[in-house]
Amino acid sequence: METALPAAGFLYWVGAGTVAYLALRISYSLFWALRVWGVGNEAWVGPGLGEWAVVTGSTDGIGKSYAEQLAKRGMNVVLISRSQDKLNQVSNEIKEKFKVETRTIAVDFASEDIYNKIETGLAGLEIGVLVNNVGMSYEYPEYFLDIPDLDNTIKKLININVLSVCKMTRLVLPRMVERSKGAILNISSASGTFPVPLLTIYSATKAFVDFFSQCLHEEYRSKGIFVQSVLPYYVATKLAKIRKPTFDKPSSETFVKSAIKTVGLQSRTNGYLVHSLMGTIHSMLPSWVFVKISMDVNKSVRARYLKKYKKN
Repeated sequence: METALPAAGFLYWVGAGTVAYLALRISYSLFWALRVWGVGNEAWVGPGLGEWAVVTGSTDGIGKSYAEQLAKRGMNVVLISRSQDKLNQVSNEIKEKFKVETRTIAVDFASEDIYNKIETGLAGLEIGVLVNNVGMSYEYPEYFLDIPDLDNTIKKLININVLSVCKMTRLVLPRMVERSKGAILNISSASGTFPVPLLTIYSATKAFVDFFSQCLHEEYRSKGIFVQSVLPYYVATKLAKIRKPTFDKPSSETFVKSAIKTVGLQSRTNGYLVHSLMGTIHSMLPSWVFVKISMDVNKSVRARYLKKYKKN
């Protein structure tokens, strides 16, 4: 009986300590969630980082919304995309609405010989923000060996999703380091945080973007550079083939308004509160569960697509 009392006392303090630790963790998480999603970091992104922002893939969807949000904050914007006609249209819209300067550079990121042209177009500009947004996915989920025009698809996905991020960073980062300030926002995907079968190359390229961003942030944050990996789930864009926004699939405008407030606060973000909650839930699942779910969902999507277009 006498030995039981000290043991009971020990267990009491272990239990009390555990409860106190969990309470502190939960309190901190709630405080940080309020800081990020409630208050945000609205004033951090702007001309104080540099006069110009550069956005790739800037004529549609998330890229266009980033260009608009940066212009709204008073930054001049360099728009880089494939179609000069679309670039001119977006450029005129931004100039008229936000009263800032714009420049356009028309290039196809599927090619590798475009970066001298981009470098010339950026010469002499004080660039404070780079948004590496340009991206490409599959037309529909497919088994690796059955992807149409496989060799060309491999090359295009790597050039657009991977090479562009490295090359654009190489062009812009040196001047940021010289000035000891700047932000590089790399648009990855939640598909890069876990393997997604039937979107194998896309998922792998987005995992590269996420890892590249995390490593670069650690290398250069002491030099005044903030590098962010943005990991959205589905956003209503042409790339995602989603037309109508919903609560969990926001419009690109809604998503970017939320995501841009996390710059300076989160070097790795889902960008949107609902997506952040989804990411937290997914991180608690064993990886094989999510891989299995992804496989089953994508097999169903693939079957519907092939039936619709009579490709089986």
